[in-house]
Amino acid sequence: MKSYDVVALGELLIDFTESGISAQGNPLWEANPGGAPCNVLAMLNKLTHKTAFIGKVGKDVYGRQLCDVVTKAGIDTSALLFDPEVHTTLAVVHTFENGDRDFSFYRNPGADMMLTKDELPEQMLNSCRIFHFGTLSMTHDGVREATKAAVAIAKDAGALISFDPNLRPPLWSSEALAKENIEWGLSQADIVKIADNEIVFLTGETDYDKGAAILQERYPNIKLLNVTLGADGAISFCSGHRVFVPAFRLGGTIETTGAGDTFCACVLHDVLGNGVENRTVDSLKTMLRFANAAAYLVTTKKGAIRSMPNRAEIESILS
Repeated sequence: MKSYDVVALGELLIDFTESGISAQGNPLWEANPGGAPCNVLAMLNKLTHKTAFIGKVGKDVYGRQLCDVVTKAGIDTSALLFDPEVHTTLAVVHTFENGDRDFSFYRNPGADMMLTKDELPEQMLNSCRIFHFGTLSMTHDGVREATKAAVAIAKDAGALISFDPNLRPPLWSSEALAKENIEWGLSQADIVKIADNEIVFLTGETDYDKGAAILQERYPNIKLLNVTLGADGAISFCSGHRVFVPAFRLGGTIETTGAGDTFCACVLHDVLGNGVENRTVDSLKTMLRFANAAAYLVTTKKGAIRSMPNRAEIESILS
């Protein structure tokens, strides 16, 4: 028996999102809690799973805000550490008319980068059914070493490994280093959520089926590969099947922050119930429809952690 359904490691930060104009004509920004791994966990908690987060924030007002929000979301924060010297990472999110975003990071350094291998909670990593991570915890040496050690511990304990490249080019010293670490993550993972632009980055293929085939050949360890196509939907490659389900286009989209993380969480929710082996076409369609519905709903609100839909809201969209 495992104590946790999903444990995630990585960045926890503040997303400053546009929130109108002041009376003096200045832009207003809302401090939304975010960070891909905790976004995933917050959605899983909405689906009644037991989760925990491993990471580091600054010992500052934003770090305390984040700890409070994550705790209230039901995520175990016993492995969330406070750095007394380095501030919490901040991201300014510019939202375009179609809901897409551009990020500017204040992270040189940021507290999330300061996690070390010696600070890992080994008992927690030994006690999870799924371990989830991305590459923002692999941009610098110390936290990269911690991430790789955490993957090894969880894998040795029998956990499924979930990976989301979550490519953010401004945070890498070079594209080559980003590609090297994404490729390492793919080599370790059982479950992968990868965006269309990341397929192009890794393979050079704009035909996503061809790009996915290249990744499947390179990384036969991947049991479930999901390619997200933004407003077009998602494709799942699993058990020899290729299943496409279109996105929900019901209007009301404000911004897309957290949509991919919401999708990822719903896939992990499905895997916890149905596994990754011997999947049928119908079961994959059901998985993708549920994940697409949840991802659509989170685009109708600002931010991510506090904007995750509950099961009833998702099922209302599906019906």
